[in-house]
Amino acid sequence: MTPPPSQRPHLQSLPSQKIGSAVQGVAALLWLPQAALLAWAVDGLASGRGMAAVGWPALGILLLGLLRSACEAWGARRVFAQARAHLTSLRAHAATALAAGSPSDRTRAPSGLAASVMAEQAEAVVPYLVRYQPARWRVMVVPLAIAAVVASLSWVAALVLLVAAPLIPVFMAIIGMRALAASKAQMVEMGSMNAFLLDRLRGLATLRALGAVDATAERLDASAQSLRQRTMAVLRIAFLSSAVLELFSALGVAMVAAYVGFHLLGTLDFGTWGEQLSLGQGLFILLLAPAFFEPLRDLAAVWHDRAAGEAALNGLKQLGHHGLALPGGHVVSGETVHANGAPSLSVRDLHFSHPGESPLFEGFELRIAAGEHVALLGASGSGKTALLSLMAGLLPMTRGEIEIGGVALSDRTAAALRQRIGWMGQKPHVFAGSAEANVALGRRGIGATEVQAAIRFARLASVAQAHPGAALGEGGSGLSGGEAVRLALARIAVHAGADLLLVDEPTAHLDTETAARVADALLALAHGKTLIVATHDPVLAARIGRVVDLDAATMEQAA
Repeated sequence: MTPPPSQRPHLQSLPSQKIGSAVQGVAALLWLPQAALLAWAVDGLASGRGMAAVGWPALGILLLGLLRSACEAWGARRVFAQARAHLTSLRAHAATALAAGSPSDRTRAPSGLAASVMAEQAEAVVPYLVRYQPARWRVMVVPLAIAAVVASLSWVAALVLLVAAPLIPVFMAIIGMRALAASKAQMVEMGSMNAFLLDRLRGLATLRALGAVDATAERLDASAQSLRQRTMAVLRIAFLSSAVLELFSALGVAMVAAYVGFHLLGTLDFGTWGEQLSLGQGLFILLLAPAFFEPLRDLAAVWHDRAAGEAALNGLKQLGHHGLALPGGHVVSGETVHANGAPSLSVRDLHFSHPGESPLFEGFELRIAAGEHVALLGASGSGKTALLSLMAGLLPMTRGEIEIGGVALSDRTAAALRQRIGWMGQKPHVFAGSAEANVALGRRGIGATEVQAAIRFARLASVAQAHPGAALGEGGSGLSGGEAVRLALARIAVHAGADLLLVDEPTAHLDTETAARVADALLALAHGKTLIVATHDPVLAARIGRVVDLDAATMEQAA
């Protein structure tokens, strides 16, 4: 379930970040009294007062410089600390949303892309908040303050600054739109390459067996070259924005300097408020002119941080939204369900469809007695996997009711009901780690003794790669297909509280002998438990007993 808007992390600057940015802006404004003191000292020297005119201004400049450094340092630390905290909040929000989303959601982000966004791309949020946001605040405040001070002395100089300044953001905005699009394309390319690499690493053993390693390497190289080209495109646009800023700021400062120079020489006697500028006033204006463009220069230097940061924020925001919620995924503490032997299962008036697809079930009915073994048959796409996922509480129903052991499956009961379900997916995933860790899966109360017993039950004791201490690679490198399936059976066997077994295609892609061994182990494990198996294998279906054909016009119902 997606959190309501009031609970979602804000994507804009937080109030505490604005305080830090404001303090940094105050530090920038302290240059105004420093420039005034410097101009006053030079004017005093030019008027013949000697070093006596320098003492107090120099002390004032020193004290203001110390205050400016302190404000800049405090504001920078404050902004950085809040940016890290905000990024942590965004990551937690995305992780929570992914955990609350259905693992069977077809629109769910690939694991490689999600890992890339959260671990790598998300770091671009920190420069965006630490550098770009304060720079943007200074652009809105500092130039206007300087223009107002300059206008009090010379309206012509202020007019020159105000005419040159708008040209910079206009051209930077045009360039910025290109930079944002290029940065988004770069992020997408990076996520796609990471997802492709993770997928191929998982299937490395299969690629070697098929002799497709070279073809995979060529495709990965093509993806890397595409990412390089997109990265260089982003950098070219970033350099272009800096060139535009330097051009217009240089022209603005040069025009102000030319006006002040000719005015002091008496050539231009207009542009002031009735009196000619003094040397100190002219120098003061010249010192403020470069400072007028400095915030814009800072903004241009971090313009790429804006594009990358907003792209990262959009990526995190997309991870925080999913099409199908995991039933009970957002419930902190649900109801407790007490198990009293193998449960019955009842499905009434079930309606379900994947987002944007035609309905899979419309008014589906099914009743399974306690301890009964049922095989679900049907062509690919008939809804076998979806039905198992609905029974396991991994997909939300559009409408209808599912009862397990007389308890209705809902948000309040889903987590507790899943505790009594043994689930074996169509493609059991093996994680990088020891065989013992892959069987225990971090569940409480499962130690080495229980794992060894489960491995013996699954007939993996004689397999060296499946020894509890043996290291397995990501995706099960080191295990054959049949051994990976038996490892998944060991995961169910070690779960003593599982009295409802939901198994999806356990014998798919296995040879006849291995399929028979898997079926023997599965039926032995299901003794005294309720078993529901989705399969295309008619031999396995015949051994299970009752068959429900999902392709039939009228579904068989329990008495």
